[in-house]
Amino acid sequence: MKELAVIFFTMILVDNYVLVKFLGICPFLGVSKKLDSAVGMSLAVTFVMVMATAATWPIQTFLLTPANADGTLKWDMGYLQTIVFILIIAILVQLVEYILKKFIPALYKSLGVYLPLITTNCAILGVTILNIDNGYNFIESIVCAAGAGIGFLVAMVLFSGVRRRVEQAVTPKCFQGLPITLVAAAVTSMSFMGFGGIVDAIFGV
Repeated sequence: MKELAVIFFTMILVDNYVLVKFLGICPFLGVSKKLDSAVGMSLAVTFVMVMATAATWPIQTFLLTPANADGTLKWDMGYLQTIVFILIIAILVQLVEYILKKFIPALYKSLGVYLPLITTNCAILGVTILNIDNGYNFIESIVCAAGAGIGFLVAMVLFSGVRRRVEQAVTPKCFQGLPITLVAAAVTSMSFMGFGGIVDAIFGV
C-alpha cells in the first residue's frame, strides 16, 4: 500500500504530467478558461487514462511482449506498441464522446473540438507507455494512471483560477492574449517545484 500511495501522490504533485512533464498542453491551454469545462475535460481524460491503461497493459504483457518463466521473451512485437495504444485510446475517446453527447450535451458542446483531440493527447499515451517502461504491474499501472488523471484535474482547476485572475488584471498590450497565458502557465508550473521532496518526506522513501 505504501508503494501505491507513493506512486499516486507522485503523479499528482511531483511528476504532474502537465506542469512537470509538459504533456497534454493543448487542452490545458484551450479548455482552462472556464472551471466547468476544465473539470469536465479532466474527468474525461482521467477516465480515458485509467481505461486505456487497463486495456494496454495486458495487451503489452501478454500479446506484444509475452515472457517465458525464465524472463526471456516468447516473441517481441513491441514495435507495434504506439500504433496499438493509439488505436485503443481512440476507441475509448469515441466512447466518451458518445456518452457526453447523449447524456451531458452542454458539456459536450463546451468542450468542442478539444474532446476528440483527447485521442492525440500525449499525456494519455505517455501514461500508458511509461507504465510499461517503469516496470509497473497491473495494479501499480492503474494507480499511476489514476494519479496522473487527478494531477491533470488539479493542474486544470488551478490554472483556471489563475487565468481568471489574469483576465481581471491590467496587462500590457504586448502581453495580452496568448503571451500572458504562457507566462501564467510557466509560473504555475514553477510553483509545483516546491512539491519535489514532499512525497519523500511524508512516506520516508
